[in-house]
Amino acid sequence: TWKWVVGPMFLYLCERLVRFWRSQQKVVITKVVIHPFKTIELRMMKKGFKMEVGQYIFVKCPAVSKLEWHPFTLTSAPEEDYFSIHVRIVGDWTEGLFNACGCDKQEFREAWKLPKIAVDGPFGTASEDVFSYETVMLVGAGIGVTPFASVLKSIWYKYCHDATNLKLKKIYFYWLCRDTHAFEWFADLLQSLEAQMQEKNNTEFLSYNIYLTGWDESQATHFAVHHEEEKDVITGLKQKTLYGRPNWENEFKTIAGQHPGSRIGVFLCGPEGLADELNKQSINNSESDPRGVHFIFNKENF
Repeated sequence: TWKWVVGPMFLYLCERLVRFWRSQQKVVITKVVIHPFKTIELRMMKKGFKMEVGQYIFVKCPAVSKLEWHPFTLTSAPEEDYFSIHVRIVGDWTEGLFNACGCDKQEFREAWKLPKIAVDGPFGTASEDVFSYETVMLVGAGIGVTPFASVLKSIWYKYCHDATNLKLKKIYFYWLCRDTHAFEWFADLLQSLEAQMQEKNNTEFLSYNIYLTGWDESQATHFAVHHEEEKDVITGLKQKTLYGRPNWENEFKTIAGQHPGSRIGVFLCGPEGLADELNKQSINNSESDPRGVHFIFNKENF
């Protein structure tokens, strides 16, 4: 038995040593941004840190807990000179981090007074393959939208600097949310992308659909009253927020009709139930002919 055990144990110990060494490297918090509904953005720098789109890191704050490590998806793009995470304040540890960063106080806090942070990672996800396709469907449910912040920013950086060599030509983005609280910080990113696409005269590059799934009768009435306004009353975007859940069969059939003979990447960050539905639709709407349209499903569950 020991002959079978000693090899994996040696590899495991090596991996733990590498992770311990990475976690001891100095991390500097360069900026803390407070977003609505108790969400904070930590912008950090670390020597030799290299990331790809959609990756995640483990974070430890000794001022809050000397032992706890928590995973967070990176929301910055590889082209930016920092890496960032968005933290929603929903528990004791995140509340402690919120207070340690001085976000509970009104006065400005100097960078050297911010708490020490240990970072382990980054670690890869399926989202890294997004640049392998000409057409992609990005589906984020609730907080599962965070990997696509990094993806969308990186795609736009590449498009602005070298559009001719960018294989990706069309993005269909879907965001499903139960309430309006999660819209705040991500809507700012979409507004920025929307404005830049208008400047470049390429509003067709990104098609996005935002669905508010936890709506009630009063919200529906409010939606009907303001539907004719130029911008959406919830997100401030030109694309109106939709209520209820998407009809995935219709969405897949429409996209398949617009891109015949293509390999279309379907990327999900969301719950298992939604993954089963998208996987089913990807299979049903792919043609048996190798020259036909094919949906390639990639998922990341939480």
